[in-house]
Amino acid sequence: MATETSKRGIWNSRIGFVFAAAGSAVGLGNIWRFPYVTGESGGGAFVIIYLICVALICVPYLFAELSLGRHHQRNPVGAIKAITGPSGWLLVGGLCVVAGMMILSYYSVVAGWAIGYVAKDVIAPHTSFEEFIASPGMVITLLALFLGLTLYVVIGGVQQGIERWAKVLMPMLVVLMFVVIIRSVTLEGAAEGISFYLYPDFSEVGFQTIMVALGQAFFSLSLGMGTMITYGSYLPKRENILNSGGYVAVFDTSIAILAGFMIFPAIFALGFDPAHGPALVFVILPEVFAEMPLGGLVGVLFFLLLSIGALTSSISLLEVVVAYFIDEKKWSRKKSVLTIGILAFILAIPSALSQGATGFLSDMSYLFGEEGLFGQNDFLSILDFFFGSLFLAVGAFFISIFVGWVWGAHYAAEEIQQGSSFGGTLMKVWIFMLRYICPAFIFIVIMGMLFDII
Repeated sequence: MATETSKRGIWNSRIGFVFAAAGSAVGLGNIWRFPYVTGESGGGAFVIIYLICVALICVPYLFAELSLGRHHQRNPVGAIKAITGPSGWLLVGGLCVVAGMMILSYYSVVAGWAIGYVAKDVIAPHTSFEEFIASPGMVITLLALFLGLTLYVVIGGVQQGIERWAKVLMPMLVVLMFVVIIRSVTLEGAAEGISFYLYPDFSEVGFQTIMVALGQAFFSLSLGMGTMITYGSYLPKRENILNSGGYVAVFDTSIAILAGFMIFPAIFALGFDPAHGPALVFVILPEVFAEMPLGGLVGVLFFLLLSIGALTSSISLLEVVVAYFIDEKKWSRKKSVLTIGILAFILAIPSALSQGATGFLSDMSYLFGEEGLFGQNDFLSILDFFFGSLFLAVGAFFISIFVGWVWGAHYAAEEIQQGSSFGGTLMKVWIFMLRYICPAFIFIVIMGMLFDII
């Protein structure tokens, strides 16, 4: 008789899990989001702060999510419910599910832009990026196409859908990234961009830089939104969580760093502003491709693979919500995927219309003032601040408290040690980090974000 775990699905291999988990951010979290927040936040100093956040806060926290998910083999709500029963802590799991849904909505809009750029020279050859994203018919059609692809993969399940696609497509994206990097760093004037990216200037660093760095680190590693709890629930007990989680962190962070080498040398070589914002990849990279031999072909392949990378990210976001309905409401996978997909499309429409198509959504200074939130005033960017930074940090704070104190860090450590030879001092350090350092640091950053809003 099939076990409940087999009905839910399980990763077939460690490499499949690593590619799927890292792919949940590699598509846009690192190639789209990391370069533009780095450019807006001062370059090299931000990169160093980001790496510190990853190493000291995000990696220890990552193991907490994976252990919680694998121990009870449930989605965020179900994993917490298995420990506490009906309680207020279920709201934390619910926040993860809601955050995954909302990030999926605006993320799919940006991913739709990437799909459009695959064929932009054919469908809109003389249209600027600003005009392209301001066309409601264009962006909503692309949004629907991207979400349709996401639904198709997730309906296939864990092994035949998510894992199969991730194992083939993520290596292809990495190879093409190196092609673009080689061309970017050999452009005349690229050295200035490399200097901006590698050499820190801490004179411009403030508390806001730390807030953005932690938010990007959590977004990049898909933390605080329930993805790693859900993906961890598909890990077999024999799997080494420390090794698997470590590979995810290294692979994901490496892609982020490589994305900077792909973009910043070209920005300075071609005379662009590194603080160009969310449009950075779509404005700068076409210029880079124009400078390359067979640049048109490389551009088409790059945006095709960026779209595929985005797909691995959206798959993970959708899977969090789908797993909740499969586990808690006993829906079939097909019913869950189709219902959530339709809802995500409806929720995504305001973001799709907020880049020039509708003034009410494109300029929300009537709510947030002329300066906006971190310099952004459109609906998509505001949503990204709340769900892509603030709520991820809030979710991570409460989950770190839950795993460290409510469930008990020693139980989580026992789960981590299954399939692992690590123990003793290493586990004691991890327990200390999870119980004290992670929640304290995250709480301080959350307070800073709230004060910025006020």
